[in-house]
Amino acid sequence: MSSSLPQEETVEANAQTGIPRGRFQRTFSALRYRDFRLLWFGAFASTTGTFMQTLAQGWLVYTMTGSALLLGVDGFLATGPMLLFSLFGGVIADRLERRKIMMLSQVLQGSFALILSALIYFHTVKIWHIFILSFLTGSAQSISGPAYASLLPLLVKRDDMANAVAMNSMQFNLARVIGPALGGVVFGLWGATACFGINGISFGFVIIALMMIKMPPLQAGATSTSMMAQMKEGFAFVASKRSLLLLTFLSFAGTFLGMPLFTMMPVVAKKIFNLGPQGLSLLQADYGIGSVVGALFVAGSSYAAKKGRLALALQLVFAATLIAFGISRHLAASLVIAFVAGSAIVGVISLYSSLVQLSTGDAMRGRVMSIFMLAFRGGMPLGNLMAGFIAQRWSISTALEVNGIALAVVALAFIIKGTDLDAGLT
Repeated sequence: MSSSLPQEETVEANAQTGIPRGRFQRTFSALRYRDFRLLWFGAFASTTGTFMQTLAQGWLVYTMTGSALLLGVDGFLATGPMLLFSLFGGVIADRLERRKIMMLSQVLQGSFALILSALIYFHTVKIWHIFILSFLTGSAQSISGPAYASLLPLLVKRDDMANAVAMNSMQFNLARVIGPALGGVVFGLWGATACFGINGISFGFVIIALMMIKMPPLQAGATSTSMMAQMKEGFAFVASKRSLLLLTFLSFAGTFLGMPLFTMMPVVAKKIFNLGPQGLSLLQADYGIGSVVGALFVAGSSYAAKKGRLALALQLVFAATLIAFGISRHLAASLVIAFVAGSAIVGVISLYSSLVQLSTGDAMRGRVMSIFMLAFRGGMPLGNLMAGFIAQRWSISTALEVNGIALAVVALAFIIKGTDLDAGLT
């Protein structure tokens, strides 16, 4: 049951008092809060399972079809529902208890993973099975994503909100390291069936965490207003704040042009370096280690001013790594580049997300985050499709180099103009 205490009193009761002073305390300040810790560890366990499945699924699709384009299609179907349903998810997050929305989503996603595991075990899996279950899983994520993003600020004080976003990025990317590493071992020992089965079970950890947290009641307006009217209110709010519009555009550009680097790693592993699933797990884990380092850097810098300038600088660094990764033909060099790419992109995403959170009140947060996530997550499927087409028509190197150049142009344009992304903070 939710606590009846006001938000600040509930949060205060679960945290140590005082402002963190040392670098270590600042970096991990959000973990002082009991409820945030519970959700953090539950999400970490589940995300680890998800990345085990991501490795197995990418390899399975590519080996079944031999097509980079169909690999991109699977990525599109997994993330494309964000384009269709995330706005509704944002309205639902502002109308209903966010914890219940998330619990339903975890049950659905776990069920889909177990179904796919069974199909592989009984040797009846077809590529269309994978595509349909990818779409269904992405649909469940698109409904609960805004609820999860808008739940985090309720578990910590406002001063620690940016740190909570960065710490959430750290758990995600720590799982990106451990998940592929475990996935490579499990895949080698027991095959894809085990990877999908373990992921299905892992969603139970989030459900347990959600049952244990004590959350204040949602402070929102009356829900008699129609969903479409509330959705329009969200768009009007974002349109009224120039900084939110810029952050939304930059997030879209970053994921549309940058995320194919991770999605297309099976192509790089097989075509350029002639690696198997264990080699692919090495590339993905290396990228994930860099992401953890980037998240730690951002968490330690979460109390600093001018987060927007830092985000633009990191986006330019990421663009350079895209170009370099496309050019590289040496595995050692590619591992270094992937490490830097992971560090840069997680910094960009964490900083943009925290700036959006800090610019929005709780009553509107679900809708604003759904619009932000529509751009952030929606850029992935479109970018995967485009990169998959270019890779199939020309080469994966060409796809990465074109994307890197385009992303560099976007970042440089905002840097040269001197755009202030911190201007809209409330």
